[in-house]
Amino acid sequence: MSKVKILNCQSLPNIPWQDRPANDTHDAPVWRYSENPIIGRNPLPGVARVFNSAAAPYEGGFIALFRGERTNGIPMIYLGHSADGIHWDIDPEMVPFTDEAGKPLMPRYAYDPRLVKVEDTWYAMWCQDNYGASIGMAKTTDFKTFTRLENPFIPFNRNAVLFPRRVNGRYQLLSRPSDSGHTPFGDIWLSQSPDMKFWGMHRHVMSSGSKWWESVKIGSGAAPIETSEGWLLFYHGASSTCSGFVYSFGAAILDIDEPSRVKYRCENFLITPEEWYEEKGFVPSVCFPCATLQDPDTGRIAIYYGAADTYLAMAFTEIDPLVDYIKAHSDVTESDAEIGIR
Repeated sequence: MSKVKILNCQSLPNIPWQDRPANDTHDAPVWRYSENPIIGRNPLPGVARVFNSAAAPYEGGFIALFRGERTNGIPMIYLGHSADGIHWDIDPEMVPFTDEAGKPLMPRYAYDPRLVKVEDTWYAMWCQDNYGASIGMAKTTDFKTFTRLENPFIPFNRNAVLFPRRVNGRYQLLSRPSDSGHTPFGDIWLSQSPDMKFWGMHRHVMSSGSKWWESVKIGSGAAPIETSEGWLLFYHGASSTCSGFVYSFGAAILDIDEPSRVKYRCENFLITPEEWYEEKGFVPSVCFPCATLQDPDTGRIAIYYGAADTYLAMAFTEIDPLVDYIKAHSDVTESDAEIGIR
């Protein structure tokens, strides 16, 4: 039984899992799946790469929204099903988004989806074109009909993910204001809504850090996990090198009632590009988390992350050693600890 409790989450006895190898010498208590990548190149006709994707438990198995980079260079979102969360069947057709009247309303492009269940509805978020890079959102209850919602922000913005429940009666959405290119800056912000239509009460959460691995920009990754210590957030950080950006991922714990306040922020990365599938690909040296699965009974967490903008990979951790590691290596700045208003 874990000392840190994972809250408001269904038991997941079939969570994908692999024990930490006895010879693993990494400092952080996070380890890669030995059979990575779980999705390789050319997984579908017309789709060259799948990466930066979201997965969730669904009807005794697992469901996913995949970023499918098509052979014409335009990314779109594809639906996938799996019995074990590792081996996936991907629908050959793109997810059919519609407007409120049921008429087709497809984005011009869509990438880096997240998938979160809030109350009785599933919500998808992704980056798209709204006369510039911005956030797209849709809802579904059956994964057959996906109804588009109002875009929460004007351009430019990326890396949006909802919290899995309301806080203080309001929906909560993390995002990363950006620019129209590769964005050599970026902090994580929190926005709130009473109805998933009008977003405001914007709060600054975290700035890019002084540590090399997150010194250029950061962005929210998987949906925050509610725990007895606060909201556990996996996020990516980018550093600049002579050969381009390097994307790693780390973790922080946000206040349970005021999630714009950071309680603990690990100064060390959890995973940085080391393996061939992370270092070699369409965009080398990228580890980009987008989703987790968690089992409150065992404290196990499975992390899905994109690798080198080419592959989909998995890693594993456990809640107790992870939280202990975050606390032991926490470096919270003055702006992190603030409520996010100036």
